[in-house]
Amino acid sequence: MQRIPEPELMDDPIQAAAYAAADFAEPHNMFVEKFREIFPEVRVIGKVLDLGCGPADVSIRFAKAYPDCLIDGVDGAKAMLQEGTRQLKRENLADRIRLIQGLIPDIKVPEKQYSVIISNSLLHHLHDPAVLWRCIKNYSQDRTIIFVMDLMRPQTTQVAEELVNTYSGAEPLILKQDFYNSLCAAFTPEEVQGQLSTAGLGQLNIKDISDRHLLVYGRR
Repeated sequence: MQRIPEPELMDDPIQAAAYAAADFAEPHNMFVEKFREIFPEVRVIGKVLDLGCGPADVSIRFAKAYPDCLIDGVDGAKAMLQEGTRQLKRENLADRIRLIQGLIPDIKVPEKQYSVIISNSLLHHLHDPAVLWRCIKNYSQDRTIIFVMDLMRPQTTQVAEELVNTYSGAEPLILKQDFYNSLCAAFTPEEVQGQLSTAGLGQLNIKDISDRHLLVYGRR
């Protein structure tokens, strides 16, 4: 099926609260586990940039997995960051994770370059995916680890509906609709490969890691 873009920001407070309360333990734990699996020798020290951090769930899990790092989490949606701020206080991680509101690629972050740049479920929100790869190039340096996980678009709307029923069956209707819209807005691995080549990041690897997720990883 053809891609159907969705709104770039999830800035409705009700939508943000529902998203923050949802159970994303399986994919978000997979994010951290895949990072460890692919970079087993890396001890993450210093500053990490998390693009599209949302309510900071992935940032929190990453910070717990790598206790020597500090994370700058960026998101364009104020409502999402408000949820994230509350979660950081509950987890006592406000001293290690800083949340910044801004739109890529014109964000203003404290560091000129980061040794690790991560992103989860941002790419499919972007009407112009090139802005993500441009932002990653702007804030990376030689040997920066780049690790981007996102949904991948299924072949048909029927498959998208089946995925929603399989993985969001118990979630509120608003989340089911969000998930369906996100699947329809996601890119295929072939499309992402083309984006990377155009951006001058063709050295990065891309692979399917589940029936609905793809992963882009490697070093600058």
